[in-house]
Amino acid sequence: MQITSKFTIAVHIIAAIDYFRDSAKVTSSFLAVSVGVNPVIVRNVMGSLKESGIIEISQGKSGISLAKGLEEITFYDVYKAVDCVDGKGLFHFHESPNIKCPVGRSIHLAMDERLKRVQDTMENELRRITIADVAADIKKKAGFSG
Repeated sequence: MQITSKFTIAVHIIAAIDYFRDSAKVTSSFLAVSVGVNPVIVRNVMGSLKESGIIEISQGKSGISLAKGLEEITFYDVYKAVDCVDGKGLFHFHESPNIKCPVGRSIHLAMDERLKRVQDTMENELRRITIADVAADIKKKAGFSG
């Protein structure tokens, strides 16, 4: 199990848009340098964030901006926006347990509800954390006073 790096890239993008909003034109190339990935990856993640109503993208003077306040954007919003988990859930169950084996025959029954509870707990925690929390820590570490 592993959530893709699209999640952390998306949080980085949102935090950078906020941090540099008054001092630089924020573009996908600018963000790619900050994140340390290819601009194509940044553009793909930005497309998901735009589609989810988290960011706005203009070709003009303003570049990329936030569509919502940082305190309105939760980790869960980002997690859902970049499709960290498919419809089957966070945990991918192995395809063909041997039904002739007592463990293989019962493994889904023994694990499915527990794994759902783990995912629900994680998602509830993601709903409690906002990008404002992350941005505040970044600004504090950077000595930002504005």
